[in-house]
Amino acid sequence: MKLSSLLEKLEYTCVQGNPQQEVTGVVYDSRKVTEGSLFICIRGAVVDGHKFVPDVVAKGAKVLVVEEPVTAPSDVTVIQVADTRYAMAFIAAAWFGHPAEKLKTIGITGTKGKTTTTYMVKSILENAGYKVGLIGTIEAIIGDKVIPASNTTPESYVVQEYFHEMVEAGCDCVVMEVSSQGLMLHRTQGFVFDFGIFTNIEPDHIGPNEHKDFDHYLSCKAMLLKQCRVGIVNRDDEHFDRIVEGHTCTLETYGFSEKADLRAEDAKLVGGKGYLGISYHLKGLMDFPVEIDIPGKFSIYNSLTAIAICRHFKVSKENILKALKVAKVKGRIEMVKVSDEFTLMIDYAHNAMALESLLTTLREYHPHRLVCLFGCGGNRSKLRRYEMGEVSGRLADLTIITSDNPRDEEPQAIIDDIKVGMAKTEGKYVEIPDRKEAIAYAIHHGEPGDIVVLAGKGHEDYQEIKGKKYPMDERVLIADILAGK
Repeated sequence: MKLSSLLEKLEYTCVQGNPQQEVTGVVYDSRKVTEGSLFICIRGAVVDGHKFVPDVVAKGAKVLVVEEPVTAPSDVTVIQVADTRYAMAFIAAAWFGHPAEKLKTIGITGTKGKTTTTYMVKSILENAGYKVGLIGTIEAIIGDKVIPASNTTPESYVVQEYFHEMVEAGCDCVVMEVSSQGLMLHRTQGFVFDFGIFTNIEPDHIGPNEHKDFDHYLSCKAMLLKQCRVGIVNRDDEHFDRIVEGHTCTLETYGFSEKADLRAEDAKLVGGKGYLGISYHLKGLMDFPVEIDIPGKFSIYNSLTAIAICRHFKVSKENILKALKVAKVKGRIEMVKVSDEFTLMIDYAHNAMALESLLTTLREYHPHRLVCLFGCGGNRSKLRRYEMGEVSGRLADLTIITSDNPRDEEPQAIIDDIKVGMAKTEGKYVEIPDRKEAIAYAIHHGEPGDIVVLAGKGHEDYQEIKGKKYPMDERVLIADILAGK
């Protein structure tokens, strides 16, 4: 492909060489350079791609896309742009033939609800006969191919590569999670989403390696409403006015508010043995009763979001209701049947905010006891440990403190930090460092009417210790425990 075709939607300066140069590959990882490649110099948090120029030129790179002056042989074309990450998104889109134009693209951002909503949307649309690709925190799904995820939103090149594969696999549409980091780093540039969804925002991901403050976090997330044709926003969010400020899309809203275009009324908790759910009546742009097998008010929001999206795909009421009943997400309030007497679930809640939201929701079902099992990751903020200990101590009747990816730290040291937070409450707790033993304790000591939550691991199927990941899936542990292994 000609270089000029890859650069057609970008502002750039040709520092040396020829924009009509033929390009045999687009690469941003210096290890993957081959003869005739275009190499994009990305300045990362740890490594600066500009430092690899001599190396990639020696391997045969014939085009360099840079942010700053570099020294290169005269037969190498050098293209300078203001931001190489931004440029990479457009170059990748062109390289793969603009695949987003052949798909209906749905991007979902927000502090909570992204993962569950993407799976709900996938379930509803597939139930209505669409073929749906998915990109998210847990995995990417392309036809029958499942690729474990390392980032919620992959690099722009990978996003475009996945879109291309989805088109090749016959997908009609793609639903993807869009993180604030992904927006900040231009991973979703190079195309315009058909639908951009903003679920909610609360302080999170604020720190030296993420966002400097809440304002920056919000402004990054709100970028989605300038990168989509139709924006669908939670009308109940207290930051609603700031979220929609400067939007360039057609706007729709959902929520409990009377101002919402699609709203939930008459919400009720429903439940039985080993089953927790919620029902409500949908009003506004659509009108029918809804019941879902996932507990809590946030489940209403997630389902409202999914319905608001799928409405644009002309999905029937019957298909929506049928799909919502079967939509399940691995590790997100995932019920695992262990007894007829009490309910056990696995959830990814791995910070204080998520744990408080989950436990508060489950309290509304008036369990005999609310039992919370969790640990905290090593090499992470101690504040998270204190906060999670305090939340569980305050809201759970019994806390089982255990391990969760201790990484380079001693599990007992992490448990001791959690107990600092627990000490601020009257909460009862036991400490069992081995996670399988802790889960066995929770199951063998379950009482009729209990709700038991295994928090923190969710969809993860490993335990990270001293730089190595060991297989550990809580579903497998539970099966082994029930089998007496």
